This record gives sequence, structure tokens and C-alpha cells, in this order.
Amino acid sequence: MFVLAELKDNVRIAPELFGLKLPEAIKDEINRKLANKVLLNVGLCIALKDIVKLGDSIILPGDGASHTEVNFRYIVFRPIIGDVITGKIRSCSREGVHITLGFFDDILIPPSALQHPSRYEEAEQAWVWEYPLEDGNTHDLYMDIGESIKFRVSGEVFEESSPIGPPDQEVPSSGAGTSTGGAGTSSVTEGNKTPYRIVAAINESGLGLLSWWVQQNQEEDEEGEDEEQEEEEQEHDSGGENE
Repeated sequence: MFVLAELKDNVRIAPELFGLKLPEAIKDEINRKLANKVLLNVGLCIALKDIVKLGDSIILPGDGASHTEVNFRYIVFRPIIGDVITGKIRSCSREGVHITLGFFDDILIPPSALQHPSRYEEAEQAWVWEYPLEDGNTHDLYMDIGESIKFRVSGEVFEESSPIGPPDQEVPSSGAGTSTGGAGTSSVTEGNKTPYRIVAAINESGLGLLSWWVQQNQEEDEEGEDEEQEEEEQEHDSGGENE
């Protein structure tokens, strides 16, 4: 779910920060620049792991700040396709079930990847799994907001984006490499694009709301205990007859 990305950047340290040790000032500046930002085709930046190499610092003409080339490793949120993660339902819409991890909100389970058959209840603003019973009827299992849900990562989408200007102003065609992301802070980007989003699925056994499978396991345990008790009673009865 979290990976280490090896990155390189030219870090600018303002003159008012010269009182700090250079590595400390660089760490603060890198985190200020990257934390909670999405790097295109890299992921959501979380925190600096360590600095691998510091180059020479130079001061450019007309700029009192120092500029240092830095190689560093950064902790990045980017789940691998196939990872199973537990989150919480943030909301439901006709687009599917929206999931949050607390620090990352842009996770969507589309209708085609829900347990089958499922339907969307407009009044309840919730998806419902029509769980089939042995007698041929169905039992409605609601996917309510705030419920814990286990899902499998099935895809990821990166969108290169650029800031939106005033309504009458054309948006530049070239986009920035980084965009703000994270919990509750999906960036306002060109065409309301989300810089990084995850596509997920729960259409297999063991995935979905945790409460579904806890209840089923309890029922299976109870059935197993009943069967064991019946076997013990049968053995006891047969033993009595032999005597």
C-alpha cells in the first residue's frame, strides 16, 4: 500500500532559514513542497523517509537563497493492483460506492464491481446487495455510510491537471506535475479532474462490509457446534446400546 519513491529535486532554501542546519532545512522544505500532494504516475506523497545525497549548494545571481540538488526517498501511497484494503464508506451514488481511508478519499467501487445482484436505493442513498437465501428469496444487505468495508484494488487512474483560472479565462494546456490530494481535499483541477483515484471491487467472497462476513462466520460456527453436539450424542447413544 505504501512504497518508497526515489526522487531528485533542486531545493531552494531562503536566507531566513540559513540559521538551521542544511539537512534539517532541506527536510522541512521537501515536506512543505510535497506532503499531501499527488505526483503524476508516482502517487500521494506522505512524508520524507531520508536524504540519500546532497549536492553542492549554490547562490544564483539576484537571488540570496541557496539552491541544492538533493536525492531523497519519499513515502508514497500507491497500492498495488490486487491489494486488499479495509476502509469506510464515505458516500453512495449511482456512480457506485465511494470509500475513504481517512487520509485518502478518491476510491470508487463502480456498480459492475459490487456483489451481484445489487441495486441503488435513491431514498436511502445507499447500495443494497440482494443476498440470495436457500429458500429462493433474497435478504437486503445495505451499504451504509460509515460502515467498514474490505475491497480489492482493481485499477488506478492518474490525471495530469492544471489550476483553473477565472471562468472567462482559457486554461493553459500544459499541466503541473503535482496536485493537492488527500483526505477531504480533492483538488479543483481542469474539468474537475481528480489527479489520482483508485478503482476497487468487492464482487468476490470475503469482500464487502465486514459485518456481513462476521455474521456469516458466527452462523457457520453455531452450525458447526450443533453438528458436533449431535455427533457426540449419537456416539453416546451407540455406546449405551453396546453396553
